[in-house]
Amino acid sequence: MAKADLATLGEVYAANRQEWRQWLTQNHAAAAGVWLVYYKKASGRPSISWAEAVEEALCFGWIDSKANTIDEHRYKQVFTPRKPRSVWSKINKQYIERLIADGLMHPAGLRAIEVAKQNGSWTAIDSAENLEVPTDLAEALAANQAARRNFDTFSPSNRKQLLQWLLSAKRPETRARRVAEAVQMAAANQTLVQAQAQRRL
Repeated sequence: MAKADLATLGEVYAANRQEWRQWLTQNHAAAAGVWLVYYKKASGRPSISWAEAVEEALCFGWIDSKANTIDEHRYKQVFTPRKPRSVWSKINKQYIERLIADGLMHPAGLRAIEVAKQNGSWTAIDSAENLEVPTDLAEALAANQAARRNFDTFSPSNRKQLLQWLLSAKRPETRARRVAEAVQMAAANQTLVQAQAQRRL
């Protein structure tokens, strides 16, 4: 299966989750991805919801990503097959648990879960999801009172983003640099999103 080129992906409109599931049943194994078109409630057109679309995608081992506005009534979002080492969020694993219980999982989706459990991506960000501060970051924060104080006041979602950013470091030196940067951000009372936005200015 070729890597998805977003510019060349086709579009599909699903009035409900049954139509989306039918498309996935027919195309999940061969398609590199697709733009799913949603209609906003104000349009008066029937449309699958984002949550329904994500749940059906999970059934087939697919995942949602980039979204773009089409016009005042519509927007579209990319869905592609999940990469083998793509990490699994807590909410998606909760969806999976219910989908399995309801007998909705397709064999392709079950295979994606098995691959994730074998290569470690299934649990790769569990510690961040649970807001567990790793030892290296805890020690670095302990040495900077302002950073520790500000970090503790960050919202759970902002702390989780920062912890996931640390976990995504592939090399020890990258990890060490990010720990130092995390302390600098916290000392300045900046979240990861704020710091990254400032760098782009």
